[in-house]
Amino acid sequence: MERRFTVMSREWCHLCHVLVDALRPLAEAAGWGIEVIDVDQHPELEARWGEWVPVLLHGEHELCHYHLDEAAVRAYLGGFPLESRA
Repeated sequence: MERRFTVMSREWCHLCHVLVDALRPLAEAAGWGIEVIDVDQHPELEARWGEWVPVLLHGEHELCHYHLDEAAVRAYLGGFPLESRA
């Protein structure tokens, strides 16, 4: 599975920006990427996530919503061995 978080977001959502800003150093330290998707640009995603944004996902696995749960993210990242960058 790709090592990239997905954040379901809205451009105008303050909590969304706060979550991404808090996630960035955790993702960078683990060598993971972050993809931010504006649900307002995708009716099917807006219908699914609605008022739950921001939502932090890895694949279909929901890690947290509204606020970053740093402990949950660190625990989740602990399940992935480091990759060799040689």
